[in-house]
Amino acid sequence: MFNKLLSVEERFEEVNEKICQPDVVADMDTYKKLMRELKQLTPVVEKFREYKAVQAAFEEAKSLLDEGGLEKDFKEMVEAEYVSSKEKLEVINEELKILLLPRDPNDDRSVIVEIRAGAGGEESALFANSLLRMYSMYAESKGWKVEILNSNETGLGGFREVSFMIDGDGAYSRLKFESGVHRVQRVPETESSGRIHTSTVTVAVLPEAEEVDVEINPADLQIDTYRAGGAGGQHVNKTESAIRITHIPTGTIVECQDERSQHKNREKAMKVLRSRILEAEMQKQADAIAGERKLQVGTGDRSERIRTYNYPQGRVSDHRIGLTLYRIESILNGDIDEIVDALITADTAEKLQSAQE
Repeated sequence: MFNKLLSVEERFEEVNEKICQPDVVADMDTYKKLMRELKQLTPVVEKFREYKAVQAAFEEAKSLLDEGGLEKDFKEMVEAEYVSSKEKLEVINEELKILLLPRDPNDDRSVIVEIRAGAGGEESALFANSLLRMYSMYAESKGWKVEILNSNETGLGGFREVSFMIDGDGAYSRLKFESGVHRVQRVPETESSGRIHTSTVTVAVLPEAEEVDVEINPADLQIDTYRAGGAGGQHVNKTESAIRITHIPTGTIVECQDERSQHKNREKAMKVLRSRILEAEMQKQADAIAGERKLQVGTGDRSERIRTYNYPQGRVSDHRIGLTLYRIESILNGDIDEIVDALITADTAEKLQSAQE
């Protein structure tokens, strides 16, 4: 581990020198790439330097105690330093192990979230709206920007599907474990007998892909335009501003009709298309690396049931980590940090275990 930390520190110094060179500053793409790398290296190097400083204090205290002949008061002070630095070294050592774990290269990115109603008809569509609100309020609490990319509303205020972008540093690192099937159990307002209905909603969280990440050949695209329409014929656009893009090699279809401008709809649709293609590539790589092994917190598979929201009991349960919280109202108001932190901790523990094995 020490050799790895030395090479990280060496790379840190190298990147620090490079970003000060005029030719690098002039090349914006290279400069941005190096700044991203520097940001990832900094916490590791800072912790390693802290480790070396504490290690030096520990060695000095040990050396003084080994030599002996210390006055009582000074000896007590050195002994306290010895014990304190030894304990600190153990803590920092564990922190360094975590910092050296393979890092998800997409963690710093913004995300595109796609929510689709599943089983349960209108109840499912209404809950899709509740999840949109939950993620929007969570984003707001983090100072992130939310932009609707495409939506297909129902007559009662629900969504058959809605996709939106959350623009914020580190959004993917916090939201990537939200992909999967979210189940809701509640009594619909239209249910006279008071019977609890179970509905499902599918969530997909995609890291935002930049043009340099995914190269798309324009010849591989089939672009269709059509008239945008809303629920019950509302907000009908008389011009063909809605866009449907089909990526022929993969069969991926993206639609966008939220903007009145065809150009803006096309721009948003291309964002979603790039992110979907990037996600498919990531999934291929993950499958190749993981084989049959699955991470404790789940595979990110959209068909995997990950969480249940039970209204009558005021309960939210995450099935991957066995976490149950009895505060459904605050969670649906965007207070999901406790769940997110628990999922990240479980993922880190699984990675540590894999590294040790």
